[in-house]
This record gives sequence, structure tokens and C-alpha cells, in this order.
Amino acid sequence: MTVATILLCAGGLALLIVGAELLVRGASRLATRLGMSQLVIGLTVVAFGTSAPELAVALKGTVSDHSGIALGNIVGSNILNVLMILGLSALIAPLFVSRALVRRDVPVMIGVSGIVLVLGLDHRFGRLDGLLLFGGLFVYLVLTIRHEKRRTVPREPNDEARTNPKRSMRGGLLDLAFVLLGVPVMVLGAQWLVDGAASIAKAAGLSDLVIGLTLVALGTSMPEVVTSVTASLRGQRDIAAGNVIGSNLFNLLCVLGLASFLSPGGIDVSAAAIRFDLPIMVVVAFTCLPMFFTGGRISRTEGGILFLYYLAYAGYLVLAATEHDHLPRFSAVMLYFAIPLTLLTLLIVAAGEFGRRRRARPGGSDGGPPGDREGGRS
Repeated sequence: MTVATILLCAGGLALLIVGAELLVRGASRLATRLGMSQLVIGLTVVAFGTSAPELAVALKGTVSDHSGIALGNIVGSNILNVLMILGLSALIAPLFVSRALVRRDVPVMIGVSGIVLVLGLDHRFGRLDGLLLFGGLFVYLVLTIRHEKRRTVPREPNDEARTNPKRSMRGGLLDLAFVLLGVPVMVLGAQWLVDGAASIAKAAGLSDLVIGLTLVALGTSMPEVVTSVTASLRGQRDIAAGNVIGSNLFNLLCVLGLASFLSPGGIDVSAAAIRFDLPIMVVVAFTCLPMFFTGGRISRTEGGILFLYYLAYAGYLVLAATEHDHLPRFSAVMLYFAIPLTLLTLLIVAAGEFGRRRRARPGGSDGGPPGDREGGRS
């Protein structure tokens, strides 16, 4: 491993972040001009924009015969999105979650994660698997847009559009330019990052899967980290939570779908991924549902639990990469004790919250989170 390799990775990561910032900023402003809600912006435009680095890295990995990096990047990013990004965002400020996200999008994410695990049991994601996943993306988008149209009331043009249409048009063209510029910047950054990561893996004797789960996943998830933390600081809580859920769906349906379909030989799934990483991804996705239901928010305590679990998962990857003697014991504790205990605790808390809400609700009205609205709480 040389200094040039390290600089290649650092330069690729920097380009990914810059490109994602341009893409997200331009796309978010364009969506706002079209009158989309904050939740839908987070679930679609912002989520897809911040996941564009994963798409670029996955496609680059498949065409350059490093499909392990592509798969590891997707799985690692989904685990990191929930455990690290939601955890950090909730530690900064408790995240209040909209009813629509809990009822529709989180169950979809859990279901898609389970489908991916089942499809990978034959140790390969082939073209048919990719076509199925990518088709699911269109179904999800159509249903989300239809739901948004039924829910929203047509909005009047904003003040700028009424008073200064030329200035509004220039602003729209500038936003579009940000989007068009952000994409090639991220593609170049992805190429540098994958090439550098592959060199590091070869020099260190690590597998492509481990590098994808750690270095590449953390690098390509930096746009999600920045976007969700910034949204949490600004009080845009629907964007913070919607960005994570939408990004995970995009990673599985679009990134994994396209990479599997375009890869000539498909994407190989190692025994280690089937035994540990894919099940962990499903468990992490499932963790969101009871946590979101408990009062319709993610508290600082729950955020701390998520973040601690990410540190534990990262510790497992380090032990696995170094083939440490304590790896079997650590894996057993994580799979058969810590994670089930946490899930059981969350389910008990959720059941208690439902019971409390049912007792407090006169006349049996709708059981959404107290004070919640489709667009989130203020």
C-alpha cells in the first residue's frame, strides 16, 4: 500500500461528498419548487441522491470484477444507515417520525431486506434477481407518488415565482445544473475509491467483502451522515428519518438490482455474508419498526443503543478481518444474546405504548402517534 493509493481513496471520497452535496442541494430545491412534502423529499429525492455514491461504486465494482465490494458496500451501508446515522441524529435531537413512514415505508424496508436475504441463499444474485428488485423500485415509487397526490392539497406558486418569474426560472436552471454536475463528479469519485480500496484489500490480505462492509460503506454513506445530521440540527426530522429509510430501499432495489442485472456472471454471495451480514441487515431493519412505534419517535436513549450496536458490529468486522481467537465467542453473543434481547425489549416497550394509547384513546379513534400528522410533528 503506497501513499498514492491512500491519496486515491481520499480523493475519491472527497469527490463523492462534493458530488452528493451538489446533487442533493439541487434536487431538494427542485422538489420544493414542485410542492413535494418534506417526507417525500426525504424518501425519494434526498435518499436517492445521497445513495448515488453507492450506485456508482456498485456499478464500478461489478464491471471491474470486484463484486464483493459492491455487495459489501450495499449491505454495510444499510446497516450503517440505521445504526450509525439514525443513532447520531437521535442523539443530537430526538427524531419524531411521521405516521406514513411507520405504516408504509418501514414495513416495506423490512420486507425488501428479507427478500434480499432469501434471494441470496443460493450464493448468487443473478439477472433475474436484479430485474425483480429493480422492478420493485418502480412499484414503490408509483405507490408513494400516488399516496402523495391523494394526501396533498395543490399549492399556490411561491412568492418568487409570482413576483419575479425570470429569477425563479434562473434559480430552477441553477438547481438543475447542480444535479447534472453532481452525477459525473460522484462517478469519478466512485472509480477512484473502488480502485484504491481494491489495492488496500490486496495489500492487507483482506477480502473485497470486508473492505466493502467497512471502508467503502463508510465512505459512500458520508452524504447520508451529513444530510441526516444537518436535517436533525435544523429540525427537519422527516427528512432525517426519511433519508435513511429511502436510502436503504434505494440501495436494495436500485443499486443491488442494477448491479446484479448488469454483472455478466451475477454477484457472488459468500458464506460469511449469508451466515452473518445479511441476517444482521434484516434484524437491523426490523429494529426500526418497534422503535418508531414507541410514541412515534426515536429518543436519545434509543439513538445511543443504535450507535453502540454499530460500534459492536464494526468490532466484529475487525475481529473477522484479523481472524482473532475471540471472534466465534463475540459472534455468538451478538447473534444469540444481545440482538434478540434488544428486539424483545423494543417489542415489550412497543406493546406497552400501544396498550397505554388504547386506554387513553376515547371512542377508539385512529391509533397513530400522539400529535402526529402525515407530514411529521413540529
